[in-house]
Amino acid sequence: MDPSATVMSNHTLNATGGAGQWDVSDKAKLCRFLCYGSEGDAYTAKDEGRISTKNAGALLSLLQEGRGAEVVEEIKRFAQDGRAVSPSPALFALALCSQHSEVKTRQAAFKALKDVCRDPAHLFSFIQNKKQLKEGMKCGIWGRALRKAVSDWYVEQDAMTLAAAVTRCKQREGWSHQDLLRLSHTKPANEATALVCKYIMKGWKEVQAAYSEKENSEEVIKVLSYLEVVEKVKHSCDETEVVNLIEEHKLEKEQLLTDHLKSKQVWRALLKEMPLHSVLRFLGKMTANKIIEPGSPVTQAVCERIQCEATLRKAKIHPFSLLLSSENYKRGHGYQGKTKWEADSSILKAIDSAFYKSFTNVEAVGKRFVVAADVSTSLSSIVPGTSISTAVAAAAVTMIFARTEADVDVLAYSEGALVPCSLSADMTLAQVTAELVKIPGGTTDCTLPIRKQEPSPSW
Repeated sequence: MDPSATVMSNHTLNATGGAGQWDVSDKAKLCRFLCYGSEGDAYTAKDEGRISTKNAGALLSLLQEGRGAEVVEEIKRFAQDGRAVSPSPALFALALCSQHSEVKTRQAAFKALKDVCRDPAHLFSFIQNKKQLKEGMKCGIWGRALRKAVSDWYVEQDAMTLAAAVTRCKQREGWSHQDLLRLSHTKPANEATALVCKYIMKGWKEVQAAYSEKENSEEVIKVLSYLEVVEKVKHSCDETEVVNLIEEHKLEKEQLLTDHLKSKQVWRALLKEMPLHSVLRFLGKMTANKIIEPGSPVTQAVCERIQCEATLRKAKIHPFSLLLSSENYKRGHGYQGKTKWEADSSILKAIDSAFYKSFTNVEAVGKRFVVAADVSTSLSSIVPGTSISTAVAAAAVTMIFARTEADVDVLAYSEGALVPCSLSADMTLAQVTAELVKIPGGTTDCTLPIRKQEPSPSW
C-alpha cells in the first residue's frame, strides 16, 4: 500500500541498518494509521477497533513538529476518498488534532469537521473521542470552537438533507442530536433549519402546534411534509400504506419500525432505492425471509443491480468487498442469531461477475510491486472475522495487484526459499488460488512472474 501522493518522501534507505532495511517516515506511518488503525506494516483484522494514542506515535510526532495542518489534510483525504478499512482512525485523529495546543491545528481540525463527519454517526463518534481524550483533565470539551463547529455542522446543511440525516440516525455512542444541539447552543440560520432543530428538541407535536397556523415558505412546507411522513410511518400498521410512503418519499430502513421489516412487500419497496453496499449486506436476510427466491422478478432485479458497472463505479465497490459478500452469502447463516438461508445460485453468479468488473474501480498506483504469498503454513485457515480462507484472500490480493498495476512479480515463499509463480493477469480467482495452494512448502517451481513490461536494471 502506498497511500501517499508523494513519490519518494515516505521511505528512505537506512544506510546504517544494512541492506533491505528501510526507515519509514512519520507521514507513511500516519497513512497506515488512518487506513487500518495501526502504524505497523501489517494489518490484523482482529486488532481492528483498538485505537488509542499508544498506536498513534507518528501522528503525535507530526503534531509536535508543527505539521498539524498537513495531518488534517491527510485525514480529510482518507475520509473523502473512502481509502480506509474503517472511519474510526480518522475520527480519532481529528479529535486529537482538535485538542492540540497549536491554534492553527485546532482551527484546521474544526474547519474539517463537516468534510470528515459526513453523517451523524461520525459526528457522535468524533464527540465521544474528544470526551475520552479529555478524561482525567479538569477542563471540559465544550469550548467556543467546538460549539461553533458542531453548530455549523447542523446549520450549514440543506434543511431536507438534515431532516433525512437526523431521522435515520438519532443517537450513537451515548450521544443524541438533542445533546449536541443543547451543548453547542445552535442558532439556526433559516426557518427550515429552525424547524428541524425544533423537531429534534421538542418533538413532532410541538412542531405541529407551532407551524400549523403560520404562513410558511415553500422550503418549510417541504420539510414539514417530510417529517410528517416519517412520523406517520412510525405509527402505521398498514403494510400498503408503509410501502406507498417508502416508494413516494424514498424512506430508508433506519426510518422504519422493526415490525415493518417483517414484511416482504416493505423489503421489496426498500430495495428499489437501497444503496448497493446495503443490498450486499442484507442478501442473506432477504433470502432467509423469501424476498429473494429463485427466478423471481426481485431476484432478477437484484442480480442486474449487482452486475451493473455504472452502479459498481458509483458505489466505489472494491473487489474484496464483493468477495466478502460472496463468501458470507455462500456460508448460509449469520455470525450471530439463528438466521439461515440457502444461497441462490443466480445471486452468487451475479456477485462473481461483479467481482471481476469491479477491478476497474481500483486506482493504479503506477509503481512496481512484489506480491509474496506465504505457503509455509496452512492456507486452509480462515481470515478472522470472515468466511474467507487465507488461500483465497492471498489469491484475491494478488489478483488486485496483477489486474491494476503494470509491473507486478508474484512469489511464493517457504522455508527460506522464494519461488516465482506462473500467474497471468487474466486468470480467475479459482485458478490463482489453485496455483498458490499446489506449491508444497515452496518446492514446486512455477516459472513465470506476472510481467507487463520489462523491469529496469535498478530493481
